[in-house]
Amino acid sequence: MLMDLLPEALALGAVFGQDHRLGILLAAYIGAQNLPEGFNAFREMTTVGIRSHVALMTLLAVSLLGPVAACTGYFFLQDQAKVTASIMAFAGGGIMYLIFQDVAPQSRMRKHWIPALGAVLGFAVGMIGKQLID
Repeated sequence: MLMDLLPEALALGAVFGQDHRLGILLAAYIGAQNLPEGFNAFREMTTVGIRSHVALMTLLAVSLLGPVAACTGYFFLQDQAKVTASIMAFAGGGIMYLIFQDVAPQSRMRKHWIPALGAVLGFAVGMIGKQLID
């Protein structure tokens, strides 16, 4: 969960520093993506035996890191477009890993991480290839 939360929040802060309207749009997209992720994280935590109130408090504590990262991005990354793009690429890789490890049941093998890693590597190859041909 933190693999995409913190990079997304950093980039969101940087975008708000450049274009307020684009920042609102990006915040809506990130919220739409993170809402089901939060429900899934809560369900997984309670499934393994963590009490629901402990799971909620843990997720609350983690969620407080988002505004801290967003402020960091706002104050330090406003004029760093390449750094922000790299951070978002990293977050995209985290999302790809999440999709292929937890969400896509056809690619999941119990206690194996190779399909998810393959998806992330495929994503990276696609991004590098796109940059090389442009």
